Amino acid sequence: MSEAVNVGAVVAERTVHLDRAALVRYAGASGDFNPIHYRDDVAAAVGLPGVLAHGMLTMGLAVQTIEEWVGDPGRILEYGVRFTRPVVVDPDTGADVTVRAVIGQIADDVARVDLTVTFDGATVLGKAQVRVRIV
Repeated sequence: MSEAVNVGAVVAERTVHLDRAALVRYAGASGDFNPIHYRDDVAAAVGLPGVLAHGMLTMGLAVQTIEEWVGDPGRILEYGVRFTRPVVVDPDTGADVTVRAVIGQIADDVARVDLTVTFDGATVLGKAQVRVRIV
């Protein structure tokens, strides 16, 4: 984070492609083997539109965008989101999740970074905010 930080500045933006293999790897790492994250039949049986990415995976890839920007995860002071919509991971085409980070406020050497996290044109994490030490 070498550039000046100003309210309204876009400080990071990226798109992450998820496929079913990524969901399996995340399940193994997290221990979350809920079958809605890898079996279409189970997802359909409980009324879901398809296999869903883990919410914590989506949350993690969003904050990783900030970690890359600040260069030191120790500068991240606080992070919170609301899960608003699922990320449906198609068996053939996967899913692209886009993260855009904008400085929303600066006070006492701490920036509030507002994240817009979208999939298929819809916001999937609401009120996604990260507080970061900027000095």
